[in-house]
Amino acid sequence: MNLHNDPTQAKAYTRRAFLQNSALLASAALTVPAFIQSSAMALPTAEAGLSSIAGVNEDNILVIIQLSGGNDGLNTVVPYRDDAYYRLRPSIGIRPDGLHILSKNGSNGAADLGLNEAMTGIRELYDEGSCAIVQGVGYPNPNRSHFASMDIWHTGELSGTGDGWLGRYIDAQCCGYGKGESGRPDGSVDEQARVEPPIAIGSESPLMLSGRNMMPVSFESADLFDWAGKKYSEDIVEEHRKLTDMINKRVEEEKDSNNAFLLRTAMDARVSSDAIRRAVSAKPLVNYPGNPLAQQLSMIGSMIRAGLKTRVYYASIGSFDTHANQPGSHARLLGQFSSAVRAFQQDLQAQGNDGRVMTMAFSEFGRRVGQNASNGTDHGTAAPMFMFGSKVKGGFHSRHPSLTSLDSGDLKYTADFRSVYAEVLDNWLSTKSEDVLDGKFKHLRVLDA
Repeated sequence: MNLHNDPTQAKAYTRRAFLQNSALLASAALTVPAFIQSSAMALPTAEAGLSSIAGVNEDNILVIIQLSGGNDGLNTVVPYRDDAYYRLRPSIGIRPDGLHILSKNGSNGAADLGLNEAMTGIRELYDEGSCAIVQGVGYPNPNRSHFASMDIWHTGELSGTGDGWLGRYIDAQCCGYGKGESGRPDGSVDEQARVEPPIAIGSESPLMLSGRNMMPVSFESADLFDWAGKKYSEDIVEEHRKLTDMINKRVEEEKDSNNAFLLRTAMDARVSSDAIRRAVSAKPLVNYPGNPLAQQLSMIGSMIRAGLKTRVYYASIGSFDTHANQPGSHARLLGQFSSAVRAFQQDLQAQGNDGRVMTMAFSEFGRRVGQNASNGTDHGTAAPMFMFGSKVKGGFHSRHPSLTSLDSGDLKYTADFRSVYAEVLDNWLSTKSEDVLDGKFKHLRVLDA
């Protein structure tokens, strides 16, 4: 059976291992942090006396921002010189005086494009050379269902089944066998190669970050991300100490076994929650806007500043499903996205971490080229992706899709999203993309070598 393509088996190793250790977990129910039940794995740490994890390049950090609902790319990056745009969008098309007209010195048609005027912060990043816009991103035979297309983007598979593409990356880094295979050939786990799972800010654990051996840590508020045992009695705290001592002894005796891996993971959870809450409690170096995405990025910025070894973070902003009365609500969402990213980049610069962090923003699909009868747009296909950071090649990449040569009223994609993923994996996260994506995809050269 190919577990990589069978979603029912995607977490098989984790389930088996937890079932094998059910007696321990049951006895520790009052002392293991509550969030481990939803996050499944907690933050591993480096070996004693070491500040890093052997064999893992921990320098670069990837931050993912999802624009949930299907962002209208044509009213985000606007082809204002194209008559077809205004002909197909007579009421919602944005005129040049409502745009940030981009530099005529830009490549790939920048002279013919403008940003929605709500995106002042991203315009500033573009002018500074730290914003790359990949045009016309999509995939063959596009699916216009939110859930199906989301699964395709999250898994990196056109079937939309299997583990998350970044979950497979984390698994490969953890165990060295790629695509989430469970550790060494004999089934044991290499403790020396443990890496920290990704962190998602929000109420749900995203599929994109979910692997087979390691699951993301997810939370909405750091105040709620705490070990519950110490709130009840000193007796529980004392029992937890005894259990920790016992587990540390057992881990030392069994070393690389699955049991040791799970035992140490469970006990690391309490320490990790404390570290995260301490990090997030620190006041940011810059002022963030008050919108929800900005607050998520503020927490991520604080964790990066505190030196957490996590390499992948995830944030999201919703409500881009603009079927009716689009112009005002869409501009408001783009303004929140833009101001949040601008503050985040300023925070990273103030920390001196801007060279280590690259942020990538995507949506599950774009919108149809023509407006609908409700002054909105319906589900479409290709749309732009944004990449931010001092190591991106600022400007436009790929070609803007034609507005006259359409596929049943939708844009034809000009860049495969897996090409973007491949470049991020190869050149930013320093892993072999073909091991994660099940194939080779040509880079678009968005990142500096």
